[in-house]
Formats: sequence, C-alpha cells, structure tokens
Amino acid sequence: MIELFSFAYIILHALILAAMIICAAATFYLKDLIAAAIAFAAFSILLALEFFILQAPDVAIAEAAIGAGIATAILMIAIHGTTREEDE
Repeated sequence: MIELFSFAYIILHALILAAMIICAAATFYLKDLIAAAIAFAAFSILLALEFFILQAPDVAIAEAAIGAGIATAILMIAIHGTTREEDE
C-alpha cells in the first residue's frame, strides 16, 4: 500500500512539473501580454501547490499571495498603462 501511495505522489509531482513547464513556455511565447500574465499566474499557483505537497504550507501561502496575487495585479496594472501596437 505504501508503494502505491508513493507512486501516486511521483505521478502527481510529474504532472504538476509538466504543467509548470507548459505554463512557463506559454508565458515566454505568448504575444498577448494579458495572456502571458495569466499564464504566469497559473505557473505561480502550480508552484504554490507543489510547495504545499512538499509539506511547506507557509512557503505555499507566500507564493500564492505574492506570486499569483500581487505580482499578477502589478503586471496587469503595468500592461494597462501601455499602448497596444500591432505588427504590420
């Protein structure tokens, strides 16, 4: 039973890591800045989930609050202050 439980944790960690890599790549490659900021917020939430699974709830709460909350809000405010230029 313990081996099955351990295997499930390994699979869960692998899935979260794969999702984090996808979110990081999306943040880098997206042309739309708001979509990139949302992908960054999803990356931060997944990182907070990973910290929680690794039994570091204080770090997970800080990452969720600062990484997904405050940083995303600051990015949205900064994006709002820019002008949109389309490639010709």
